Amino acid sequence: MVNTDFERIYLNQSKSNGRMRIADSGLGWKASGANNANSAPFLLPSEELLAVQWSKGSRGYELRVQTKNKGVVMLDGFDEEDFTKLKQELQRNFHLTLEHKEHSLRGWNWGKTDLARNELIFQVNNKPNFEIPYSSISNSNLTGKNEVAVEFNLDNGHLQAGDELVEMRFYVPGTVEGETKTVKTEEGEEKAETEEISAASVFYEQLKDKADIGQVAGEAIVSFSDVLFLTPRGRYDIDMYPTSLRLRGKTYDYKIQYNQIERIFSLPKPDEAHHLILLQIDPPLRQGQTRYPFLALQFSKEEELELELNVSNEEYESKYKDRLQKTYDAPAHLVMSHCFRGLTERRLVVPGSFQSRFLQPGISCSLKASEGYLYPLDRCFIFVTKPTVYIPFSEISNITMSRTGGGVSASRTFDLEINLRNSNQSHIFGSIDREEQESIEKYCSEKGIRVKNEEKIAKAMLAKAMNEAGDDDDDEDVDMGSAADDDDESADDDFNSGSESDVAEEFDSDAAASDSEDSGKEEQDDRPPQKKAKN
Repeated sequence: MVNTDFERIYLNQSKSNGRMRIADSGLGWKASGANNANSAPFLLPSEELLAVQWSKGSRGYELRVQTKNKGVVMLDGFDEEDFTKLKQELQRNFHLTLEHKEHSLRGWNWGKTDLARNELIFQVNNKPNFEIPYSSISNSNLTGKNEVAVEFNLDNGHLQAGDELVEMRFYVPGTVEGETKTVKTEEGEEKAETEEISAASVFYEQLKDKADIGQVAGEAIVSFSDVLFLTPRGRYDIDMYPTSLRLRGKTYDYKIQYNQIERIFSLPKPDEAHHLILLQIDPPLRQGQTRYPFLALQFSKEEELELELNVSNEEYESKYKDRLQKTYDAPAHLVMSHCFRGLTERRLVVPGSFQSRFLQPGISCSLKASEGYLYPLDRCFIFVTKPTVYIPFSEISNITMSRTGGGVSASRTFDLEINLRNSNQSHIFGSIDREEQESIEKYCSEKGIRVKNEEKIAKAMLAKAMNEAGDDDDDEDVDMGSAADDDDESADDDFNSGSESDVAEEFDSDAAASDSEDSGKEEQDDRPPQKKAKN
């Protein structure tokens, strides 16, 4: 058996190169150098090979291998001289003809789409312009009457090297003929009518089937129907598989890998009638330009759910015995949260020791113009539901409480401002009942979070200022009192010395008996001098 090796070949656009080998049993690739210890060799059996193509690639020339069950395998980094040798080896070992494909370089953005077995091919002038493997497509949606959006997987397990293409939109004009239905006219005659369907919706449905967006290979372990989502708004059916879940709505379908789910929150609403389940996902879901990093599911507390896992007893014993129950008969939110925790193997975050004055884990408040509930949990604050804001304690610098004072003119509510570390950003939660202030302040202090109460600080500053002013007033009163006593004594002496003669002269009975001339002279003498007339 003769093996043929090619050095410095990149597998599926990987960032590290390796060695590719062609043998009778199939194709193999193994990373070279320091990456050899961390990566397992990639093997492609000969029975999986369907077709091979040769074309210009990003690192030289590329070999594209179409397989039966493993999609498209891309091997990049060949030299132009390798074509002849590669063609002979593929023909000798697998009886496959290596086709030479030239890409269109016209630069047009209009053409035709070909939904092949393993990839979507966009052709311009009967030449491929670009190819999109179905395995790279994470979601597709109808964003308009004639527009289809295709979303891509972001990382595929590799480290990001810069900007990535996350979405592409196809404008598909026109209509196509649909099913022919027989209808009765007013005269009672039967008439065949052909329904017209937009070409965009036909392309969307075909792409969903090819890329497994609408369904996943295999049967779901557990399914939930008609679940109410607050974000994104609507009702969705949930199908949960071993490694991913599917959301199926009237307009949008989503596929979410379990490794995208970072946290699961199970929170009772303070209205005592509903229960919330929050899923924090990264990368977030997208609807056009809108991103949803949190999915909010709402259940009625009275809603009961009874179901059985769609797995065999042997599979349940070997895989899910320690994580799930075989059958469930409990409130819907408990069943859902238990299934999420068991399949994703993520920790379920539930309310901690905080309780409001109504003995609830959350308090009613507002964030800007949005009303919702703020939950002080063991390690974070979380505000629900629009927008959902997650604030871990490790990112909090301090908390400021304002408008907390009493009095006749005081408000019945106060504001809670959470300032973040190493940032000027803050979150201000308003319209909180003032009776909750003491419990929140105590809870934050127990968690080691610095709390500033503006009203207490203002009162302390005012009391300090008044004490200082009072001390100054006491000193001034002592000095002013002694000076005032001296002034009073001197004033009394002066008054007594001249008081008798003045009073006697002014009010003496003889003064009324004086003649008119004397009195007139006295009056004339006592008049103030007249002002000089202005010239």
